Amino acid sequence: MSTVSTKPYLIRAIWEWCVDQGFTPYVATLVDAQTRVPPGYARDGQIVLNLSPDATGQLQIANDFITFQARFGGVAHSLVVPIANVIAVYARENGQGMAFETEIAGEEAGVDADERPGEMPDTVEDMADAAAAAKAEAPSGDEPPRRPRPSHLTVVK
Repeated sequence: MSTVSTKPYLIRAIWEWCVDQGFTPYVATLVDAQTRVPPGYARDGQIVLNLSPDATGQLQIANDFITFQARFGGVAHSLVVPIANVIAVYARENGQGMAFETEIAGEEAGVDADERPGEMPDTVEDMADAAAAAKAEAPSGDEPPRRPRPSHLTVVK
């Protein structure tokens, strides 16, 4: 019998604590082939997402994936984040939360996609096409790229 990671339980606990305290729960995650987020929003292979009840719909923090719906630029998207890719979960207002060591997943660990314990939900495949179509329809103005924001996470040892 294999042991389930404590990571999804800790993520759920910190999310609940943030909501109970009136804080905004944020999750920082790595973006890879298994992560479904709107194109163009990830920076340097990472993205920070607002997981508050007001910003998400149908939020589920399962043992393998975090799935929810959110709006980006007024367009609704279905997002999927593998638990293994979560770097941190914290309160936006005070930075309190927990950071996690990155886990090597998938091909990098020498595991085939068919051997992974969790499978990505079927509804995600449809969102990839929809997100690509939305990006193609979006106006491509000559706006300068956004300046990267410094991280507001602090390392506590």
